Amino acid sequence: MANEEDDPVVQEIDVYLAKSLAEKLYLFQYPVRPASMTYDDIPHLSAKIKPKQQKVELEMAIDTLNPNYCRSKGEQIALNVDGACADETSTYSSKLMDKQTFCSSQTTSNTSRYAAALYRQGELHLTPLHGILQLRPSFSYLDKADAKHREREAANEAGDSSQDEAEEDVKQITVRFSRPESEQARQRRVQSYEFLQKKHAEEPWVHLHYHGLRDSRSEHERQYLLCQGSSGVENTELVKSPSEYLMMLMPPSQEEEKDKPVAPSNVLSMAQLRTLPLADQIKILMKNVKVMPFANLMSLLGPSVDSVAVLRGIQKVAMLVQGNWVVKSDILYPKDSSSPHSGVPAEVLCRGRDFVMWKFTQSRWVVRKEVAAVTKLCTEDVKDFLEHMAVVRINKGWEFILPYDGEFIKKHPDVVQRQHMLWTGIQAKLEKVYNLVKEAMPKKPDGQSGPVGLVSGDQRVQVAKRQAQQNHALLERELQRKKEQLQASAVLPGVRIKEEPMSEEGEDEEEREAEDEEEPMDTSPGGGLHGGLANGLPAGRAAGGDSFNGHPPSGSASTPVARELRAFVQATFQKQFVLTLSELKRLFNLHLASLPPGHMLFSGISDRMLQDTVLAAGCKQILVPFPPQTAASPDEQKVFALWESGDISDQHRQVLLEIFSKNYRVRRNMIQARLTQECGEDLSKQEVDKVLKDCCVSYGGMWYLKGTVQS
Repeated sequence: MANEEDDPVVQEIDVYLAKSLAEKLYLFQYPVRPASMTYDDIPHLSAKIKPKQQKVELEMAIDTLNPNYCRSKGEQIALNVDGACADETSTYSSKLMDKQTFCSSQTTSNTSRYAAALYRQGELHLTPLHGILQLRPSFSYLDKADAKHREREAANEAGDSSQDEAEEDVKQITVRFSRPESEQARQRRVQSYEFLQKKHAEEPWVHLHYHGLRDSRSEHERQYLLCQGSSGVENTELVKSPSEYLMMLMPPSQEEEKDKPVAPSNVLSMAQLRTLPLADQIKILMKNVKVMPFANLMSLLGPSVDSVAVLRGIQKVAMLVQGNWVVKSDILYPKDSSSPHSGVPAEVLCRGRDFVMWKFTQSRWVVRKEVAAVTKLCTEDVKDFLEHMAVVRINKGWEFILPYDGEFIKKHPDVVQRQHMLWTGIQAKLEKVYNLVKEAMPKKPDGQSGPVGLVSGDQRVQVAKRQAQQNHALLERELQRKKEQLQASAVLPGVRIKEEPMSEEGEDEEEREAEDEEEPMDTSPGGGLHGGLANGLPAGRAAGGDSFNGHPPSGSASTPVARELRAFVQATFQKQFVLTLSELKRLFNLHLASLPPGHMLFSGISDRMLQDTVLAAGCKQILVPFPPQTAASPDEQKVFALWESGDISDQHRQVLLEIFSKNYRVRRNMIQARLTQECGEDLSKQEVDKVLKDCCVSYGGMWYLKGTVQS
């Protein structure tokens, strides 16, 4: 208070904000000159500007009559720049350095804190500055002098060797064609210094007319520095509280914030992370960590996050491996990316990394050379895959980085079952792409059988003995059950009894039926349909009935599960028309993965039940004669086709399927001739194309049923 009394307010000045030149007013800062000389006293010969870059060039005359001016030096500079002959392109037409060029540079990019003030009649008028430019001398004439010197030297050398030019031999020219530029290379080129300099040089100059300090045009423009509205319409921004007014005059400095250390672009603090949606939080965490147990993920997301929502989100960006979550390959390798080591596209990288992940669902150990041999990728790419999820052990290979999480497996069986179905589909794709020999999958979903360890030979023998004893007991029970059924049906008159062969083939069939009843569908190769089938249907059923021996088939719509399964089969064949059993099982697994937890189809569907449902839904098995040396598995050799869909192409499709029941591959002209013969009319090209598109694929000039071609 004492200080305020010693410094009383002497005068109050009204402040006005003028906006007429707010977007046009620049402040030019010239080099220091004697106080007695102003730049208005020096003639401005020309001025030009590049508006986008806010770059200005001014040419000012030099007083050559000043006693401090060195005339001999000025003549020497003009001679070096323009040479002995003066023309229209000369920089110094008077053969004397009589002018100097000034180029501008920006002092600051933030000019919101600066304004030009004009005090008049007790009022202070402020106009915001749009830019502040510092003008410095330009020495581009020296570059021009160097260029002239090099031209003279080149001309002298050319004169000395001119007599040899006539004798010069014809030289061979090598022509090279540039490769197509990738998107990443184009972005790097656009961001390069040379490209930016070229873009800046391409912007045309806009020539300006200079008006001096006492010029009438300058006097007129200077009036715009005054607030034009006396009613205060333009000054509504100044009708604010004192604190807001001070904030406008002195806003917080943004430069101080820029001086703070900036974190890398891939680093995000937990405080920033929790401001994002839950799905983005999970994606960012998994992308950075690569492998994480579910419990650790929940602890990072916080106690208030719903675990059900996290489970739903984690399955979109990660896959379950040994009870832990591993980020999906397409998250790490987006669609248009490529390998930094080999340059292979993202699709190939994702396929190779999926193979590594799938191998870890089978064992805790993976050998790098085996992965490289199968995927055909370079060592660096394979090493990147393994470092994401494993650690190397000397003389052993790569071990999965986290221990087996049995607690999550027991707590979330529905999620485990869904993930198992997804892995089954991925396995089918990998086997087809890499031509892998199919191995028997574990009977339980991934992770449920406990962590996989190294098993000795004696332990394997003991396990095989126990499995043989269990299978023998199952076969005994199944045989006893069939005998009881035969005895019960023997007393019913007029009922035909189906006799099953009791050969080794029949015993294998009984063993498979017993396994089907005990286990859900599995992707290991199974036996084909045996004797007594007419085009995939039992003889009794092919005769026109839906029952056999008075009993409904296992695929009938007698239960909700059977009805749901039949609805899936009918919908699938209405879209695909022809499917192998292997492809149908893959589609069914994907369908299961899309169902909510606890759905009735998770109760377990055997291969036999699926095949019976297909046959009962109006489909037939096409006995395609595969080549003897085919690499197709038994499931891939079982081909089913929709026999009647209710459209006009049914007859054409049936003729086509009969052709492929006798031929593995057929030429188009043979198909068209047979269709014309059977249908009794000339079919149009569109009709033939439609039936071929529905059921077949073309490869090497031949046509195959879908799913049967072996490339």
